[in-house]
Amino acid sequence: MQTLEESGSASERRAQASAALRVAPRAVGAFYATSLETFRFMFRRPFHLREFLLQAWFIAGVSIMPTLLMAIPFCMMFVYQINILLAEIGAVDLSGAGAGVAIVREIGPIVTVLVVAGAGSTAVCADLGSRTIREEIDAMKVLGIDPIHRLCVPRVLASTVIAMFLNGLVSAVGLVGGYIATVYMQGASPGQYVTSISILTGLGDFFVAEIKAAVFGMLAGLVACHLGLNVRGGPKGVGDAVNQTVVFSFLLLFLANSIITTLALH
Repeated sequence: MQTLEESGSASERRAQASAALRVAPRAVGAFYATSLETFRFMFRRPFHLREFLLQAWFIAGVSIMPTLLMAIPFCMMFVYQINILLAEIGAVDLSGAGAGVAIVREIGPIVTVLVVAGAGSTAVCADLGSRTIREEIDAMKVLGIDPIHRLCVPRVLASTVIAMFLNGLVSAVGLVGGYIATVYMQGASPGQYVTSISILTGLGDFFVAEIKAAVFGMLAGLVACHLGLNVRGGPKGVGDAVNQTVVFSFLLLFLANSIITTLALH
């Protein structure tokens, strides 16, 4: 009897795995199609400026406070560890250079990833998902209004712009947090910290970080819009889509971060 139950459970697992393998390419293809449609409608008039401003304000409202609460302690502890390493090799005077490289090149975009995917894109997905289960999206299609043009394009552009803004905010706040950790927690010289920031960090690094943030915001917005417009199963489906938005956004954003960083270093 136990052998029959084990064989039955094994066959069920194999069936589930094969079903997942069949569904995955379709999901990737559907996301690719939604992305292409969104890019195509970005250059089609009219541009819904009011919707763009409302969504930018909405995403900024749910993202700014988490950004500040994450950036300050995260950057302080990261710089604190860097300074310990620099003290071991006798290079404490380069504390600002280490902080600038770490915060501007990597920490700023990474914190932006966490905030945009964890707060902004989930809110967008929940909004579109609730519209979908209330059949508002179907009503728009009946009236001849394309939901991608009317809803997705302003949200993707708003997510992109706010991600760039958040990246600059994280860089500024992070450098202040690094100053606090270096000067007040480890007793280093304020002048050494400030003057050494520009040794290894320049405007080019900040521009690369802003490009990263723009790509991150665009990808997070595309994932949120795609999953929100394809919700199935009522309120439970909306909750599942929000969870999937976080997971898929993190995967795409960290993959994009690795690719952009590798290309920028070469």
